[in-house]
Amino acid sequence: MKAIFLGEKPQHIITVFDEQTRQSLGELTDIAPNIYGKEDVMASPSDFSEVEYIFSSWGMPTFNADEISTCFPALKCVFYGAGSVQSFARPFLECGVKVFSAWAANAVPVAEMTVAEIILANKGFFLTSRLFRADGKRIARDAANKCKGNYGETVGIIGAGMIGKLVIQMLKQYELKVIVFDPFLPDQKANELGVEKCSLDELFERSFVVSNHLANNEQTQGMLNYQLFSLMRENAVFINTGRGAQVIEDDLVRVLRERPDLTALLDVTYPEPPIEGHPFYTLENCLLTPHIAGSSGDEVARMGKYMLDEFKAYIGGEACKYEVNMKMLETMA
Repeated sequence: MKAIFLGEKPQHIITVFDEQTRQSLGELTDIAPNIYGKEDVMASPSDFSEVEYIFSSWGMPTFNADEISTCFPALKCVFYGAGSVQSFARPFLECGVKVFSAWAANAVPVAEMTVAEIILANKGFFLTSRLFRADGKRIARDAANKCKGNYGETVGIIGAGMIGKLVIQMLKQYELKVIVFDPFLPDQKANELGVEKCSLDELFERSFVVSNHLANNEQTQGMLNYQLFSLMRENAVFINTGRGAQVIEDDLVRVLRERPDLTALLDVTYPEPPIEGHPFYTLENCLLTPHIAGSSGDEVARMGKYMLDEFKAYIGGEACKYEVNMKMLETMA
């Protein structure tokens, strides 16, 4: 066999690489129908000595460099039908194995959900819905009148990676002012995107909606703190569809208690889910969703299709779009 499906969660492999995609892969290469886990590989490494391509998704096991050299001496590529490769990619790259990720496919539903929340937030949807329930229509309507809506309002995007850029591009159909904090975003690229670069302090101070899309690494953990949240405008909204570890959650709780006008829309927390009894569960101005922004339902098959197309490009000697390298790991989520 020249290719295998590898993952500790077979149900993810089956849904990401749906029947049509698996059939197409079978027509392109000698791929085993089984789904293997690390235990299978380590129990009989010689069975995998001719494997050139690994197809995986959520549940991709980790291997160190020695294990990769022993078990997969012929391995050329890992095609990962999901987003972040931070948990497993480095040893493969160190061994000269190419790694491809469907982060772009996973970015689509995240960006779609983020943009939907931004548009609703600018209309005062989240604030007024809770005010209407608690205090009646008049007070809710008065609050709505303080929101500018989606004409000329300022939206702040923290991190202009794959998802952040896609959010910016989707927002172009609206007449919004988009400002961005991203030290790695070149000025020329910012101009192409039609955004203004600024500091984090300025972004929180000017934006009606702040949306986090920072890469998940040691430098960004705990970056979003009380000082920043306290700068937010009246009735402003903080959206996190990125990673929970960038937020000092005690600081966010403190600000949400001090400022009931603010709203936090949290699709991610740290840890996930929040521990039992955490204030996020009971704060009226905090809305939790169970990490649904990424691909779910039939959307996950888009990631398998992206990796199928990438595989076709690779074996056909054409340019690939979604290869990951060591430098990219410094800024990717």
